[in-house]
Formats: sequence, C-alpha cells, structure tokens
Amino acid sequence: MRPEQKLELALAIEALGVDVIETGMPSSSASDYKATQLIAEATTTARIATLSRAVREDVRLAVEAGGAQRHQVQIMATGSETHLKHKRGITQAEAVREVVDAILYAKDLGVDHVTLGLEDASRGSDGLLRQLVEESVAAGADNVGVADTTGCMTPREYGDLIARIRSWAEPHITISTHCHEDLGLSLANTLAGIEAGADEVQTSLAGIGERAGNTPLEELIAVLIYKGETFGVTTDARSEGLYNAFEVLRRTISLPIPRNKAIFGSNAFATQAGIHQAGMLRAPITYEYVEPHRFGRERSILVGRHSGRAVLRFVMTEMGLEIDEKLVDLVYEQHVANRSDGDCLDMAGVRELLLDKRAVMAGGLG
Repeated sequence: MRPEQKLELALAIEALGVDVIETGMPSSSASDYKATQLIAEATTTARIATLSRAVREDVRLAVEAGGAQRHQVQIMATGSETHLKHKRGITQAEAVREVVDAILYAKDLGVDHVTLGLEDASRGSDGLLRQLVEESVAAGADNVGVADTTGCMTPREYGDLIARIRSWAEPHITISTHCHEDLGLSLANTLAGIEAGADEVQTSLAGIGERAGNTPLEELIAVLIYKGETFGVTTDARSEGLYNAFEVLRRTISLPIPRNKAIFGSNAFATQAGIHQAGMLRAPITYEYVEPHRFGRERSILVGRHSGRAVLRFVMTEMGLEIDEKLVDLVYEQHVANRSDGDCLDMAGVRELLLDKRAVMAGGLG
C-alpha cells in the first residue's frame, strides 16, 4: 500500500475505536517511514505501533518517524532455539543482550511504550522465553507480545503459554497475543489467550497477513459482543463501521469478497434454503444469531433451487401485489425449482421476474 492508502485505512480503523494501529516497519522502506509519519500526525485517539529489529538504527528510525509519545515501539526478539540456530546463527545470550540494548535505547529516546515482541514464541523453550521476558521488563519494556509465528499451536497450548508468561511478569505489564491462521485456529487461540490472562490482542482487518493470515478483527469483535461474558471481557468497538473499513481495505489491495466468511462474507447474512427463509420471513431470530446491522451489513434473501414458495409470496406482499397462487406456481416451477446450484436471484431480480410474468399472464388472459 502507498502511504496515503495506509493513512486512509488507518483512519477508518481508528473510527472503530481500536486502541493501537500498526503502521509498519519504518526502517524497511521509505514507504513505511512516510506512512508512519502520516498516521502519527493524523490519528488522535489510537496509539500507533511500529516494528523494529533489535537494532538501534531501526529503533531510531521508528522514533524519528512516529515520535516518542503515543507510540508503541515493538522490538522483535528471537524467541525460539530454531530461529537462534537456523535464522540468526547467534546464542541465547546474544539474543537477550541485543534486545535489552534496543529497549534501553528506546527508553533513552523517551519512548513511553516499548513492546518485547517474542517471535516464534510458540516453539521457544521456557528457559529462553523467561530470560527474554524478565530481562526486557527490567530494561523498561511494558508490553510482551507472544507470537505463534507459524500458527502451530492449539488453544490449550497457546493458553498455557500465555499463562506461563503472565506469571513471569508483574501485573502492570501488558501481555499481548499474536496468532496466525495456518491451522485455522487464530481466533480460538486468541480467545484462549484472553482466558489465560492476556490484556491485549493483535488482529488484522479481514484476517489479512502472512501465509494464511492473522486473527480477524471483525470476528473477534463479534465474539466479544455476543459472548464477552464467557471470557470475562467486553468491547466498546464501534462495530457498525467495520464493513466500511473493509471496503476501504478491499478497494486498496483488490481483495476479493469471500463467499462464506463470518461478518464480511458475501453470504454471511444471506439465506437461500426454503425452510430457513420461511422462518426468517416471520422472525429473523429463527435462523439468525449474529445481527447484520451491528456490523454495517444488511440481511439478504437469495432465491435459488433450495428456496420455497414462501419467499415469492413475501416479495409479492412487499410489492403491494395481491397474492396470486398461479403466478407463484409458475415462477416457482420455471425459475426456482430447477435453478442450477449456485445460481441465485436477489430480491431485485425476483421483483423484476414477478412483474414480467404477471404482465405475461395478464396479456394471455386478455
């Protein structure tokens, strides 16, 4: 994304009431540097976050771009023996030393909020992780991000990891989740993290991210709206703006609308099955738990081969037409019962079809 596009998206996300917006890695490119500048200047309620390697120059560029206040500088630590050996080629002592030095440098620059980002924490030993956490907190980190970088954990495993890390840090230290979708468990793992004591969750709009993606912001918000008491937490996110933010994202990166995806899917609030439609036309609560208006969406009725006559009668009534069972039967037999799989009419198409067939029938009778 260009810096101006990132800014537009950041403002749409800030309007949802999120606490922190990640702008990128200023040291990685002029584009991320500029985006960080623009977003830091334009946002008024959310704190920005940037990524830095455990290198002083990365930290300096992050602070130069985003300022020291209202800025969460995330310093990435090598959090597993696998990464120590195969990615970095350094020892545990060296990994601890470099991240502590970077944190101390960030504090010297006046940064209020410094995050220790434990990369690949899900595959790191307790000995490595605990030393990183304890020495980083002593150096001034006030947030610990726990990344299941490869998406390899189950909810029980991730919850246990969060609980252990929570026990190693003082209560005022924020513990943050960061989960990936490789096994389809990012949301479940995030919720397990919340139950285990995490204070902050890292998500992405529509779940976009490396490989299979990250925890979808919209799905987490939906769970907390409807099931927050189960996890002992609530959300004050302005969820009705979610789809607008998704539209900005979709337009910016040419993201296709998924068909069967919670909240943002084209079929998320659509129904075609006749039995379901008959119930929903009487009372939406019969087959609808998640309410579309809460997320900036609208309910839709699709007419396909699994639909029944009830939806045709409903549309006729909605149009102010007298129910004509012969017309209902004609349209059902010719245009509903034998439609190919996946071929559906929306309400506008049904109205047009009913009017056309009604005119033909009237002409034939004349």
